Amino acid sequence: MQYPIYTEITSCRDCYKCVRACPTKAIQIKDGHAMIIKERCVFCGKCVHVCPNNAKKIRDDVSRVRLALSSGKRAICSLAPSYASEFRGSERKLLTAIKMLGFSDVSETAIGAHLVSEAIDIYVKENGGECSWIGTACPSVVELVKKYYPESVGRLAPVPSPLEVHSAYLRKLYGDDIIIVFIGPCAAKKHEADTYPGYPDFALTFQELRKWMESAGIDLKSIKEDESVRFIPMKAGLSSLYPIEGGQIATSEIWGKDPIHPKAIALSGMDQVVSALADKHEETAFLELLGCDGGCVNGPGTERDYSIAFRKKASSDYTAYRLSCGEELFEGDEAFAREIIEKGYGILGGRQPGIENAFARKYSEDDIKRALVDLGKLSKEDELNCGGCGYNTCREMAIAYLDGMAEIEMCVTKMRKEAQSKVDVLLRTIPMGVVIVDSDLKIADCNLQFLELFGDMEESFMDQSVLDMVKGLPVERFVPFADKFRDQFYLSHPGQYRMHYKDKFIRVTFFLVDKKRLLGAMFNDITNPTIRRETVVKKAEDVIQKSLETVQQIASLLGENAAETEIMLNSLIDAFSVHTGEGDGNFALEDDGDS
Repeated sequence: MQYPIYTEITSCRDCYKCVRACPTKAIQIKDGHAMIIKERCVFCGKCVHVCPNNAKKIRDDVSRVRLALSSGKRAICSLAPSYASEFRGSERKLLTAIKMLGFSDVSETAIGAHLVSEAIDIYVKENGGECSWIGTACPSVVELVKKYYPESVGRLAPVPSPLEVHSAYLRKLYGDDIIIVFIGPCAAKKHEADTYPGYPDFALTFQELRKWMESAGIDLKSIKEDESVRFIPMKAGLSSLYPIEGGQIATSEIWGKDPIHPKAIALSGMDQVVSALADKHEETAFLELLGCDGGCVNGPGTERDYSIAFRKKASSDYTAYRLSCGEELFEGDEAFAREIIEKGYGILGGRQPGIENAFARKYSEDDIKRALVDLGKLSKEDELNCGGCGYNTCREMAIAYLDGMAEIEMCVTKMRKEAQSKVDVLLRTIPMGVVIVDSDLKIADCNLQFLELFGDMEESFMDQSVLDMVKGLPVERFVPFADKFRDQFYLSHPGQYRMHYKDKFIRVTFFLVDKKRLLGAMFNDITNPTIRRETVVKKAEDVIQKSLETVQQIASLLGENAAETEIMLNSLIDAFSVHTGEGDGNFALEDDGDS
């Protein structure tokens, strides 16, 4: 089965944006494509958020869910509390829509959240008010701890996540012969469903729900609300705040009354989570850690239309509304909460969480130095730490390269240096004058041959330092036809011309280096005896070849060949004459047949 997050290779464009965003650097660049390494991934979905080409995908499980619904079993939707921010204004109609898709009932995942808070409250009360656990509400955080901070695994709360607890509670209330489908903002819940089958059976994102409703012809704006549809066993209360940062602490009877509690800390966003786990100075407080910035309301499976601030407000407003409307709300189940404390993950059909090793490999300093050399970092000064490759430092990039997670081509500075080196070699060795100008007609680069033609400088002064001094100067200071450069910028196919300059006949060939940004011109002195001899030889070879073809097809092609021969011979004459065709003065457009 496909993993929860994967790469659509054909859409990957080598931007390394996912590498920069990934908190665990679980992205391997191979043959220019960014592949997710499942053993390293914590399924936070940040790569899905940032990918500009939608190459990072969340697995679509709608077809699997529809097949399960067709079995005839009772199907219960475990609806994440962040639905209030995702479907604001249509909360009641959403329940009707879910029933129309084939679900038997809808229950709030926040019921499980209430039970988790109740269980933790019981533990804190019975342990002198102390609890230094790391909350397990976010599966990405749990994966992060297990894979990258194994020394902190012992701090993970023995209490399963709200979704797992909710699934176990539904099975206690309604039996095992049911299907439980989570619908929410999270991609990591799919991994949770894969890891603990049945707790829940499947997990869908809000985006998958939207697409499913669209394919079924269900429009939330137009459907009629079915007032008979109710949450089972009943509505959740304050625990519907769980999807925003600090929501779990606010739900607790012990911590919730104090907005600034020294023994409970809430953080969201992978940067803050990683920072908290790496810092060993504070290990006495309860840590409510959520992988997504702002909380679950900003999960990778949500729509991106509104700000985090708007989402958080929508979620808290809906919680405040339900607390004030006088409806019966879920008040907990102490017996089941105690069962959670006693059995822990045992409530999930006897399954226990696995502990995975960290993936950090140890390399010697010599290994890292050799890798840095491969990356063109020959000294400390070469380590720019620009982040263009996606890694924070060149050293991190070198370790990733040793790990097989990165390719040399990812180093932007190395590739730029190599490209510039190749350009420099080409400009130095090419026998013709070359100049490259920018859109302001200032010289971006040129070679000594160009300066010999147009610089009026003695050959003894020609060296690299002179070339460096020329860069940035207007090209009009060297050539009398600077206006031609401006014209060529707006042509899809820059032209070739012949000009007479100081007793020389020069062929000028324009070429685009970067459309509307950089334009090049190559100057070939065709009065040079060697060039003239090569031109004659080439024309003679063309005449001989055409004559041979004439012998083979003399009957049908005689007239045509004679005409072509005449054109070639005439072009030889033109090669040593001042062209008076299209153009101005001594600058004339050259025929294609004479190129």
